[in-house]
Amino acid sequence: MLAPLRHRLPLTTVLICGGLVVTLAMGIRHGFGFWQLPITMDRGWSRETFAFALALQNLLWGATQPFAGMLADRFGAFRVLAVAVLCYAGGLVLMALAPNVPLFDLGAGVLIGVACSGTTYSLVYGVIGRTALPAQRSQALGLCAAAGSFGQFAMVPISQWLIGHVGWQQALFGLGALALLMLPLGLGLREPAAAPAAAGSVKPQSPLAAAREAFATPAFRWLMIGYFVCGFQVVFIGVHLPAYLRDKGMDPQVAVWALALIGLFNIAGTWTAGQLGARIPGKWLLAFIYFARAVVIATWLALPLTAVSTLVFAAFMGALWLATVPLTSGVIATVFGVRYLGMLSGCVFFSHQIGSFLGVWLGGYLYDRRGSYDVVWAITIVLGVVAGLSNLPIRERPAARLMAEAA
Repeated sequence: MLAPLRHRLPLTTVLICGGLVVTLAMGIRHGFGFWQLPITMDRGWSRETFAFALALQNLLWGATQPFAGMLADRFGAFRVLAVAVLCYAGGLVLMALAPNVPLFDLGAGVLIGVACSGTTYSLVYGVIGRTALPAQRSQALGLCAAAGSFGQFAMVPISQWLIGHVGWQQALFGLGALALLMLPLGLGLREPAAAPAAAGSVKPQSPLAAAREAFATPAFRWLMIGYFVCGFQVVFIGVHLPAYLRDKGMDPQVAVWALALIGLFNIAGTWTAGQLGARIPGKWLLAFIYFARAVVIATWLALPLTAVSTLVFAAFMGALWLATVPLTSGVIATVFGVRYLGMLSGCVFFSHQIGSFLGVWLGGYLYDRRGSYDVVWAITIVLGVVAGLSNLPIRERPAARLMAEAA
């Protein structure tokens, strides 16, 4: 048998501190769409310029996530988180002060993108996966995802209030100060050193071997396809929904309440997904979520656009928003174990962020050239069906290596 990786931290401490970290990290970035019109109007930039910076952010978030997860799995989450928090705060400040596009891309795109890889789900989930017992894992992951959802709900009105009362630049400075609060919270994620291997124990799997095993497994590749679609849909909606509604003549407060409702209903959706994940195979739940997203988006677009229809749409989308996160991580833990859960979740998340890059960038690119978001909305519907189908072939059982070790 393998020697234990680390002594377990108190699960309550991990959930509280990890949940608050994810609350701040996800909440701050959830409202970035509100900055699109003030920044582009003040700087004289196109929507594509703003969208590209956030697309770059999502791409780098995904590209650096496997490495952040690997470092956290090896050296502990706190060290990675500390560096990431400083990048987060610095990126927000630079985002506010940048006089030109390259510096704006550096702050909003590069620094915050790298920061997100060390402050969000994959990093915190690695600690939770090693702390929670297998029977508790799905529920614990769902609770953490719900915390991120609460951050999205709580930070949306705060962001809008700051922009309206102190201006978009001062609002970004305020968010930078909030980001620094993640640093002391990260102390609750400091794991003890790995226990030494016992004499005669099986040689631990290396990170490279773990990655090779995962990419050679069909279930892992199917998860990556689904997560690509997830990223495309949620980031396109999160960034471009306020501008889309403004273009349609809606009161700006409708967008505020819509994004807030997404965060609010996401709390229930992620918590429910975590609970159901302990009872129902994750692939069936994931397929349902993706199919349901396609139906919800198509129905909203087919109906007359009103404030009520938009808020109902936001509620349904919120229930499905990040419900994929605990389920996807739960499937990875079941199939490959928890030793490299942070790294493997990061690898799948890279696919999510490639989708995020395309969703947010295509939204701005096609709007500037066609004058509408209609084509991108159609793409989100088609991709929802593709993602639902991609999860059906997943075989949710432990890898042969884990079964041999358990024998």
